[in-house]
Amino acid sequence: MELRKIDDFRWELPQSGNMRVPGMVYASHKLLKGMEQDEALKQVANVATLPGIVKASLAMPDMHWGYGFPIGGVAAFDWETGVISPGGVGYDINCGVRLAATQLTAPEIRPRLEDLINALYQSIPSGVGSTGQIKLSPSDEKSVLRHGSQWAVSRGFGEDADLARTEDNGCMAEADAEAVSPRALERGRNQLGTLGSGNHFLEVGRVDEIYDPRIAEAFGLFVGQVTVLLHTGSRGLGYQVCDDFLASMAREVQKLGIQLPDRQLACAMIQSELGRKYFRAMACAANYAWANRQILLHHTRQAFLRVFEISPRDLSMNQIYDVCHNVAKKEIHRIDGKPRILCVHRKGATRAFAPEHESLCVEYRKTGQPVLVPGDMGTASYVMVGTQKAMDETFGSTCHGAGRVLSRKAAKKQSRGRAINRELEDQGILVRWTGRSTLAEEMPDAYKDISEVIEVVHGAGISSKVARLRPMAVIKG
Repeated sequence: MELRKIDDFRWELPQSGNMRVPGMVYASHKLLKGMEQDEALKQVANVATLPGIVKASLAMPDMHWGYGFPIGGVAAFDWETGVISPGGVGYDINCGVRLAATQLTAPEIRPRLEDLINALYQSIPSGVGSTGQIKLSPSDEKSVLRHGSQWAVSRGFGEDADLARTEDNGCMAEADAEAVSPRALERGRNQLGTLGSGNHFLEVGRVDEIYDPRIAEAFGLFVGQVTVLLHTGSRGLGYQVCDDFLASMAREVQKLGIQLPDRQLACAMIQSELGRKYFRAMACAANYAWANRQILLHHTRQAFLRVFEISPRDLSMNQIYDVCHNVAKKEIHRIDGKPRILCVHRKGATRAFAPEHESLCVEYRKTGQPVLVPGDMGTASYVMVGTQKAMDETFGSTCHGAGRVLSRKAAKKQSRGRAINRELEDQGILVRWTGRSTLAEEMPDAYKDISEVIEVVHGAGISSKVARLRPMAVIKG
């Protein structure tokens, strides 16, 4: 597919065929190499054919092929006349990232780093189908789905300050547990407080470089500081919600006579009974994911306290932010100079709201929203901040990570004969993992160069660099 260069960071996929709007790809020359024939570009064009889409079908520089929508895709639909699509959210609803920072420094923890990673690995269940210590009754589970992080904090898993520094305060108000199937409820009942598998992780790192001292200070970050990144989502419950509604919407599309270029784009009109039901069920899964990360942060704090035998005050593990990157949200954005209610799908894309946005907590109202962008376990992760240009161009959105360049199968093939854990240890990074093929599938070579991805969104102005984090110890699901 032919792309038209706009500048060094933006490329237009011209409107053609049944596309209702053009595509817009954020990428550098380096990242674009080979992308012209990539299936993900076809998916950008396919998304542009959906009813009610506004302005453009967007793709971030970490874009790669996904289910229906590309991972790294952003699309907004008119709230009254547009569609909502599970493929535009993804199977792992509210897969997201939480960052906390301590008052400890890297030299202080290095002598006990192995004790720490072992304690964390024992405290936090990980792997396919993992279950936690929290066994929910049916009524408790529905309360989790309604209240999200607030449920967890009310049960002693964390602090009220964590809620203010969580997107939506850790709860989508539209959640309705009655919209969730019995099978989804069953799958979620014993998985709260677990990391899961695949690319989910817990990472102990250090602040390696500060790019914007003013914003870093407002976020509470300093060079050498020990940090914790958590990346996980809604586990089996979210997966089942997606699966349930994809099946229902495939039938709905046939009834409505909507011609789709790809059946994986199954959707429903937002204002239809099915569309509204999916939105309510998706909100439940999002709330489950926020509660999950809240509980995991609590267990992480407890492990640090045990290993280092210090007081909570001396640890001061404060949450910087929690942001999701697989979700659909009802938001107001200015289109052609006028405010318009939209359903913004972010699939493998992160919200990046600008300073003064009313949804931000008091601490970040002047700075803009913290944006958390994890890389692979062998390089770096970044803290960025939202910008007005993101509000103007991308519905307040930016990238969510490095993005895969190798499939899991290809990564396993390429890693044969290598000891990935030894390679990481040679770099000073301790790693613990669950699952025989996890490290092979998640090896650093399987991902794009995170620094290149970051330079694109920074150069395009849709988020701005604040700090770089380097991994010290990683738990992979």
